[in-house]
Amino acid sequence: MSNDKPRRGPIALVAIGIWDGMNFVRRLFFNLLFFGLLFLFMLAILIGDRSTPLLDKTVLVIAPKGALVEQYSSDPMSRALAKAFGDDADEVQLRDLVRALDRAASDKRIDRVLLRLDEFAGGGPASMRELAAAIGRVKAAGKQVVGFGENVGQSQYLLLAQANELYLDPMGGLLLEGYGRYRQYFREGLQDKLGVDVHLFKVGEYKSAAEPYVLDAASAESKEADLFWMNDVWQRYLGDIAKARKLNAAQLATGIDQFSAGLAAVQGDLAKYALQQKLVDGLKTREQVEDLLVERGAEDADAEGGFRQVSLEGYLAHIDRASLAAVDRRPKVAVVVAEGEITGGEQPPGTVGGESTAALLREARDDEDVKALVLRVDSPGGEVFASEQIRREIVALKAAGKPVVVSMGDLAASGGYWISMNADRIYADPSTITGSIGIFGLIPTIPRALEKIGVHTDGVGTTRFAGAFDITRPLDPDVGNVIQSVIDKGYRDFTGKVAQARKKPVEQVDAVARGRVWTGAQAKERGLVDELGGLQAAIDDVAARAKLGKTDDYQVRYVEKITPPFARLFGSLAESRMGSAWLRESGMARALLAKAAPQAAADLRFLEGSIQRTQGVPVKSLAYCFCGW
Repeated sequence: MSNDKPRRGPIALVAIGIWDGMNFVRRLFFNLLFFGLLFLFMLAILIGDRSTPLLDKTVLVIAPKGALVEQYSSDPMSRALAKAFGDDADEVQLRDLVRALDRAASDKRIDRVLLRLDEFAGGGPASMRELAAAIGRVKAAGKQVVGFGENVGQSQYLLLAQANELYLDPMGGLLLEGYGRYRQYFREGLQDKLGVDVHLFKVGEYKSAAEPYVLDAASAESKEADLFWMNDVWQRYLGDIAKARKLNAAQLATGIDQFSAGLAAVQGDLAKYALQQKLVDGLKTREQVEDLLVERGAEDADAEGGFRQVSLEGYLAHIDRASLAAVDRRPKVAVVVAEGEITGGEQPPGTVGGESTAALLREARDDEDVKALVLRVDSPGGEVFASEQIRREIVALKAAGKPVVVSMGDLAASGGYWISMNADRIYADPSTITGSIGIFGLIPTIPRALEKIGVHTDGVGTTRFAGAFDITRPLDPDVGNVIQSVIDKGYRDFTGKVAQARKKPVEQVDAVARGRVWTGAQAKERGLVDELGGLQAAIDDVAARAKLGKTDDYQVRYVEKITPPFARLFGSLAESRMGSAWLRESGMARALLAKAAPQAAADLRFLEGSIQRTQGVPVKSLAYCFCGW
């Protein structure tokens, strides 16, 4: 048999030649396009966004937009692309605001700080108090802080009140209304109207998270517990405002209670009423405040407002560039953020995953340069098993000889306390919300709802429990007993682990548990929290436990999910002036965005996801607290 290949005819040779030529041109075009884009990326990064030198008599303008968070819930590329297309930011990290203010306190080039918070949604009382303390450190360093607002809410006012001088627009408003928590109750709608029966299994008369599904109004225990911690937080808020504004807290409270009559006396002028109550120092427009800063600082005709200034974003870029100047070989204190609901598996930032957060803790344990860890918790809790996965990693870190200290943010309740309890020390702000040590399970059944539309469920099973958890069937009383046994066991596990971790009798833990919520100050009085303080206090403590020396002898590093190199490169391009302009004008870039950016998908709400069955478990125990702000 011959191995000679058959000879191609002239027509085939011509066709093949044309095809090869087309392939060559196609590869050449796409290679040139790729290297052209790569060149633009590098050019934008290297020269496209060279910062203006920071000069003396510069005003740091703190004008954040969006909600205050511990950790961004989107990746850097998505944030950069959103910014490039002109979308308003919806999040600002607490750590970024604090480090900018702390650096400004010692930066000789920063002459004063301007607070403009109208577009800042703020956060909970604990994180806002931490920001207020950072503003206080700027003032203590001899730097003037000027505040200005047009329409100021209660959360923003806690920060603005810290200013040396605070001005409100003459047509603006300022409203202090107190704290409240009101929820909708669905029992009548679900049970009577729709025929959906919701079966609640819990331990703890104060565990009120699921009450809206089984009651028509809040229980007496729920109201008692909520009012107890809310009054504590409110009195502290009034005290903080009174101290900052040199007012009497009782008179401040009276002014709020008599708001209706007081406002009527000034003919509905909110700004005038705020000035009358000494909540602000004067009424000025934005232009008038800017003229004031021009007089006191350095004039800059090219800058917005006419005075020399640097934005929060620009100042953070200066700080970051300075920190990249040299390789840092100092030992590390790692910070892992646990923010959001606790659910199983791998979860994105802004939520807590049993596997993903545990993986970050293992990364810190395996890193020889990490000598200690702070777990920053801002979570209402969630799934018990996922919480236990994280708690076990805390125990493993301690067993590896690395001390662990917990810093509670606005909220560290229920499962949020579960992941905190084994730390060497627990810090909380006096206004942190914590506790809620309790367990519940929730199972809806819908046979009556189906009957309303003529649908019925029937069949057979080999045992009485086969199909017993099918929500289209009535709940058998024995199945209810099984579920309650699981919930009881979960509560015993919770209180038992707290007792062991906190070195207290179970009975003593049970007395302050039963699902009841406490403020940080109340929790400290009851032995659930060790010290009152913020994140920096926790870092100082854990560094001392690891014997790392003074603050300058170690570095603090956040352990977070690593952003892929392409996303970092593309994000750097989008953040630069050249890249931002190119993305806004380029139709091809918009097409690239549709392909490269993460797909938006609506996540199921926590309870909807939690009622899904888990293999081998009759009911999924939840340690969750609907006690956020």
